[in-house]
Amino acid sequence: MRDKKKTIVVTGFGPFGEHEVNASWVAVQELERLGLKEDVELVVKELPVIYDSVAITVPALWKEYNPVLMVHVGVSSVASELTLEQQGHNKGYNKPDVTSKFPETKDFNCIIGGPDCILSHINMAVASDKLNRTENCPVKAVVSYNAGRYLCGYCYYLSLHQSSDSSVFIHVPPLNQPYSGRELAEGLRTALLFMLQQIDERTAKS
Repeated sequence: MRDKKKTIVVTGFGPFGEHEVNASWVAVQELERLGLKEDVELVVKELPVIYDSVAITVPALWKEYNPVLMVHVGVSSVASELTLEQQGHNKGYNKPDVTSKFPETKDFNCIIGGPDCILSHINMAVASDKLNRTENCPVKAVVSYNAGRYLCGYCYYLSLHQSSDSSVFIHVPPLNQPYSGRELAEGLRTALLFMLQQIDERTAKS
């Protein structure tokens, strides 16, 4: 009898501002073409840059797929490599989305009454170090503790609130600055396999 496949959900974002073609969604689509492992079912989803929509879609994805790993990918104009985000913040989302709206809460927050900050239990420094020592990986990675106060940080916190054991956010640079969509996807694949390894090791110990 074959083992049931693990499900990993990976999201990218749609267009906004100067990003008429969002590198995150291009990279996620390329990742879907590459695949991860034979025992992994990869589910990809494009998120609009809209607070209300993300607030509904992210919890729905958790409920529908119960993934071993929920990975959100976003673009950062200041990134020059894969940026693995270690934590998400609850408050301060006062930048309007593409519909000119904000979260309709007192402190422009994600979850009313939620903690100010949630750390992912995935060790991003370990994943980053392993990726940077992988010979054939075309990209480099760094670790960040600030996913920003826009839709990237917003959706990350929502997922961390669902499960800090299984939530990841990765910022990618704009396309061809310096990496192509395919190279970004290869970097994402490498990073996610190392993160999945962490989860497997944690599960084996429990």
